[in-house]
Amino acid sequence: MMKLILCIIIAILVILLSWQVYQKKKTQQDIESLTRQLCEILENHTDQKVMLFTDLKAINDLICQLNYLLEDRQKTRADFLNAQNNSKKMLSNISHDLKTPLTVILGYLELLTDEPSPQRERLLKVQKKSLELYHMVEEFFHLSKLESDDINLKISKQNISEICRQTLLDFYDVLTEQDFCIDLSIPDTPVFVLGDSDAIRRILTNLISNVLRYGAEGKYLGCSVKEEADVIYVEIIDHGKGIPAKSLPYIFDRLYTTENSGNRGFGGSGLGLAISKALARKMNGDLLVSSIPNQKTVFTLQLERYISQERKK
Repeated sequence: MMKLILCIIIAILVILLSWQVYQKKKTQQDIESLTRQLCEILENHTDQKVMLFTDLKAINDLICQLNYLLEDRQKTRADFLNAQNNSKKMLSNISHDLKTPLTVILGYLELLTDEPSPQRERLLKVQKKSLELYHMVEEFFHLSKLESDDINLKISKQNISEICRQTLLDFYDVLTEQDFCIDLSIPDTPVFVLGDSDAIRRILTNLISNVLRYGAEGKYLGCSVKEEADVIYVEIIDHGKGIPAKSLPYIFDRLYTTENSGNRGFGGSGLGLAISKALARKMNGDLLVSSIPNQKTVFTLQLERYISQERKK
């Protein structure tokens, strides 16, 4: 009899231990499943909720709290994106509205400066500042449209070598007048990228203009086209005063002001580099920078290489 009771007790203990092991393993699996779902939702910014069927009250309570937090986070994100889009559209509209009165002012100033007058010198100064303001508003308008996705670029096959040569040719007289050493490393054979010709030209124009503004002390302009399997790099190099290390992470921010310069940013209006970065990314590329002050500054335009359908096959 005692032996039978002992066997029953042992059997009960084995069942309890097995149940505990099973529960522990199931709890661990449930937590791992919740973790995977939560990571996917957070990484992909989806509107999903975590789903899990379990008899464990503690796990069910955790799921309810997680879904509550996710719902609150998703609502906050949606509100932020909506406010951001409204802000971009508002800035775009304001920029557009500012251009009309500025155009009228510039028209009157042109008429006034055409006629001899004791105030002509002062009017010319006003005209110059008005033109600067007009170009700043125009750039701000362009950047606002880019950020609100109101500009559609025509992405197609482009010969980046030829675009580089043509853009540099536009600056050749200015560069030679200022005794720049022009160092080119552009392949003679065509190098094709996927991009918009006007956008690429605008980026290169902004970068070369910056060399003239801020790298003139070095009297050097380098331009090279480098090829990799799927990516093409265009480098614009100068040996001027460069960019301080603490400014590098912010140099593409609009209206960023460096402490060592009385000018706004490195694009005149402080918008040139922001526009260039936005254009590069809109072409599925990027614009990067590295700088050793007073030695070498390199802006690198990264674009996708054009690959024909035959080569893809």
